[in-house]
Amino acid sequence: MSKNILKFNKIKKSFDHKNGKVNIFRDLSLEIKKGDLVALVGPSGSGKSTLLNMISLLDKVDSGEIFFRNTNLNKLNEDEKNHMRKNNISIIFQNNNLLHDFTALENVVMPLIIRNEDKKQSYKKAKFILNKFNLSSRHNHFPDELSGGEQQRVAIARALISECDLILADEPTGNLDYKTSFEIFSYFLKLKKLSKTIIFATHNRELANKADYKLSILNGHIKRSNA
Repeated sequence: MSKNILKFNKIKKSFDHKNGKVNIFRDLSLEIKKGDLVALVGPSGSGKSTLLNMISLLDKVDSGEIFFRNTNLNKLNEDEKNHMRKNNISIIFQNNNLLHDFTALENVVMPLIIRNEDKKQSYKKAKFILNKFNLSSRHNHFPDELSGGEQQRVAIARALISECDLILADEPTGNLDYKTSFEIFSYFLKLKKLSKTIIFATHNRELANKADYKLSILNGHIKRSNA
């Protein structure tokens, strides 16, 4: 059985711009193994978020193939994509994407409710993970009652509660202070020990250097280097 959880085969991706076509990726081929902790680095606009969006089925490739556990993601219909995201991929968005009419606790428990898991156990699990992120006094607060850093911690807790095998994070510590950033990263390390695969985009050089390896994106190409 292949140890790869992700495989990219000759991916091309571009966007139309008023000044002409912008090539984000050109013939990208790459393999990522189960349990890898990967840092995506590169200047703003290089394609870090685009790569994460293609993996999470939020954006389409122009050509080429992306395989998740030998499943060709390009060939999935909308229902299959939704099922894949719901059960196999956790996403931590750059702007947190919290539901503003729901409390912190309700936001975190939502992925489990959507999967029709036991309600009582789901809320118990959500409280536990919020407490792990030092948010025990914020369970019943709405997003606009939380600081930017607290909102991001809620978003991270929501993504991690599903315990999916693949976790994608777009600048997950961008709004957090130094101490909290490394607390979040320490949680990533614990997930890695459980053979979870984590791919995170970051401008934080110190965090990037703690990954298993870095994928540097520049001018449509990716270069792998040891962290």
